[in-house]
Amino acid sequence: MSDIGIWITALATLAIYSFLYRDNPFYKAAEYLLIGLTVGYSLVISVKTVLWPGLVLPLLGGDTAKIIPLVLGGLMFIRLVPKLGGWSRIPLAVYVGAGAGVSIPAMLKARVLQQMGATMSNVTTISGVIMLVGVITTILYFYFSREQKGLLQPVAKIGTYYMMIFFGATFGYTVMSRVSLLIGRMEFLLGDWLRLIAR
Repeated sequence: MSDIGIWITALATLAIYSFLYRDNPFYKAAEYLLIGLTVGYSLVISVKTVLWPGLVLPLLGGDTAKIIPLVLGGLMFIRLVPKLGGWSRIPLAVYVGAGAGVSIPAMLKARVLQQMGATMSNVTTISGVIMLVGVITTILYFYFSREQKGLLQPVAKIGTYYMMIFFGATFGYTVMSRVSLLIGRMEFLLGDWLRLIAR
């Protein structure tokens, strides 16, 4: 990275971290810069990798079937005209319907059937039994059709302990990932930028 690149990156990093003190113009400028760059980059990538090869080139090549997504995409922008805004519901309905039709079977397979298979397949090992007990007790904790009394109460309590372990591990992992990001930024600022530490 060139010296000017290091300086820009360091100043942008400090501008973002200035929010730790309070909301200020340096943070706002860095925030707007990040959002602007992200939107611009995403727009260029979308045009280059999706619209141009997937829509424009096939239309120029005579693929008339691509007129349908072109019209539906154009109807999305009709929303900008208040009197004709109702027409924008047609592509939204197609998008939601097609998305639901594709994603529901895929999610059912990935999040229910495969999870159930993985839970049941290792019951011969200690870890498999622990996982199976955790799944069953956690599900019974969320079983609200019957009051949690009698045998259901201690079983649901075990499910609570499993959830607390899960939330604690997730929180710890999140904190550690954020700390590692902070360490990376500090190494950059103190090493590459200020050259106070060896990299």
